Amino acid sequence: MQINDSLRIHDMKPHIERLFERSGQKILAIEDTWLPEKGTPVFTVAGTYTTRGWTEWTQGFQFGSAILQFDATGDEQFLEIGRRNTIEKMAPHVTHIGVHDHGFNNVSTYGNLRRLMREGVIPWNDSEMHFYELALKASAAVQASRWTRIKDGTGYIASFNGPHSLFSDTIRSLRVLALGHTLGAVLMGEGDVAISLLERLLQHSQTTAAYNVYYGEGRDAFDLRGRVVHESIFNTNDGNYRCPSTQQGYSPFTTWTRGLAWIITGYAEQLEFFDTLTEADLEPYGGYAVATAHMRKAAEATADFYIANTAQDGIPYWDTGAPGLAEYSNDYLAVPADPFNDVEPVDSSAAAIAAQGLIRLGNYLKKHGESEAGHSYYQAGLTVAKTLFAEPYLSESEEHQGLLLHSVYHRPNGWDHVPAGRKIPCGEASMWGDYHARELAVLLWREIVGKPYLTFF
Repeated sequence: MQINDSLRIHDMKPHIERLFERSGQKILAIEDTWLPEKGTPVFTVAGTYTTRGWTEWTQGFQFGSAILQFDATGDEQFLEIGRRNTIEKMAPHVTHIGVHDHGFNNVSTYGNLRRLMREGVIPWNDSEMHFYELALKASAAVQASRWTRIKDGTGYIASFNGPHSLFSDTIRSLRVLALGHTLGAVLMGEGDVAISLLERLLQHSQTTAAYNVYYGEGRDAFDLRGRVVHESIFNTNDGNYRCPSTQQGYSPFTTWTRGLAWIITGYAEQLEFFDTLTEADLEPYGGYAVATAHMRKAAEATADFYIANTAQDGIPYWDTGAPGLAEYSNDYLAVPADPFNDVEPVDSSAAAIAAQGLIRLGNYLKKHGESEAGHSYYQAGLTVAKTLFAEPYLSESEEHQGLLLHSVYHRPNGWDHVPAGRKIPCGEASMWGDYHARELAVLLWREIVGKPYLTFF
């Protein structure tokens, strides 16, 4: 991609204002028409949200979007939508033992409401705060219980695929473990053994960095620095690593760009969180420098890979090795992405997630005295955001329930809608893409208007 070094944060103000104008109408349209008995809205088909059974990982994004809308605009009807639906519908997600998605569902709802109350944006209420914090502590403990032990004695949080499966997605879902730890929660195991949530967070983070991210160090024939696999497979009998894999990417030897985005933003966000911990917190893990070294290494490698393997305007195609790209154009990265091409779809949701990570990584490095590198990543994030917050990605049609167009869910399974007359999916939105567009916009908006920096903690 080509980083726009002249772009400034205040240049984004009209784009963000327009995004939240369109966002409110779309949240209300879903709230007015969605039948809860249908489950969770996942992505749009011909402009209308529909569901897709796999796991219930997007409901927190649905109600969290309303909370973010209130955060940005102060319009209390959206706070009511987010708060009421969190109370009435999110409880099963708190104790869901079958998924790795606790940070997605529960931090986006209970976590956002807690944050706004702590900031004084919504009135303090002891009972309500205790309710949010108990939900987050329980969610963190349940997530931590999905534990697979590996050969070196550490382990990882297993994906919903089973104990053998380590997903890259989960690195951003670790935010619930971080919150649980700060709230004093532990996972109680057999014999009343108290298991540290911070230790599980750190071990999962280290395992992901070691096996799901590549560093150009000769690990295998496809070892490119910053390349990411969606899934790593382990033998649960002996704890040995077996092979790279993928569920939603093209192959285990290419990079599914939404998985790449989860890694960038997950590690950048954890670096920010670890800055709030004391040396006493981290002394059992070797201290701050040792505990965070793998995070920074993974964040920078994957951010560099994103920049090098994304189209000029910052929007990636759904997989860097998607087979049609070779026949599409020799210089497809040197021009803006084309969501209406006939060969391979782009994934705007990957861009929305990655942009936030690039900005956070940039801010982290600037805070730590590395202004040049920090500025470069920050400007890369702004460049992506500017592209996303305008047509053809920002949905202007009141007839379309989605906010961020040209998102892709599961290309290999063929789940994504292909409009009449087109050859590949385009023009549709996803609940995670819409949420992360809003979250990115809130992050930038708070900087523009001088509000507190947006963090999950």
